[in-house]
Amino acid sequence: MSEIFPNIFDFENRSITAPPYYIDVQSKIMLFNFDTFSFLSQIPDNSVDLIFSDPPYFLSSGGITCQSGKMVSVNKGDWDTFKTIEDVHKFNMRWISHCQRILKPNGAIWICGTSHNIFSVGLALQMAGCKILNDIIWEKVAPPPNLSCRFFTHSTEHIIWAAKSKKSKHTFNYSLMKEMAGGKQMKSFWKLPSVSSAEKTFGKHPTQKPVGLVRRAILASTNKGDLVFDPFCGSATTGVVCKQEGRCFVGIDNEVECLKIAVNRLEAINTDKQEML
Repeated sequence: MSEIFPNIFDFENRSITAPPYYIDVQSKIMLFNFDTFSFLSQIPDNSVDLIFSDPPYFLSSGGITCQSGKMVSVNKGDWDTFKTIEDVHKFNMRWISHCQRILKPNGAIWICGTSHNIFSVGLALQMAGCKILNDIIWEKVAPPPNLSCRFFTHSTEHIIWAAKSKKSKHTFNYSLMKEMAGGKQMKSFWKLPSVSSAEKTFGKHPTQKPVGLVRRAILASTNKGDLVFDPFCGSATTGVVCKQEGRCFVGIDNEVECLKIAVNRLEAINTDKQEML
């Protein structure tokens, strides 16, 4: 394991004892089928430009939700099973501390979440020494209705953007964001569609994020050639965006079925079916 990550920077002359699940040498994209913590612990300090992460929210508690007009379970898998508040925070502290360590001095991290985990995430980031830059509110254009009719419809998620430390000179492509916002300063309230049907062509991850959301974050905080890392990559939406926008990408996930979807999505970018992501 200790030899894996250092060689990621040398895509053409690697000597890896444990090969990646998938590699695209030309685009500098690599996927690994590993447990998050076994991989994170082997990554050298100060080696990653940006981390984009959509960690478990621990929502799988036997509840129900609405999907395509049908009542379905909210359970997503054993990896999302509800834990005690203390266990959730220990989990967040553990992986976020590793992420803070592996970021370059001017690196940054984006973390998605809902009220179930985002407050722990924010605290863990600050305890790890990160500087919170923004708390982005993503309003979903067409959220599923609230079936219980006992509280307001859940229509938003949070994405916290944080720098490695208070001394970091983080990348922010202000002019591009202003251009994307129609000539005005882009606000921290993003109204964007959920995952489109085209993005589910090869299968759908239960917590998949829309390409448009991830693209905005990547374009805002990286430059071409930067290395982006995703410790819970799922079906690799982050990788799709990185390949399209000329960023290097390394993603890990312990679910092979998710990585199969990821590979198909990444391979589709080489064809005339790029919309099927």
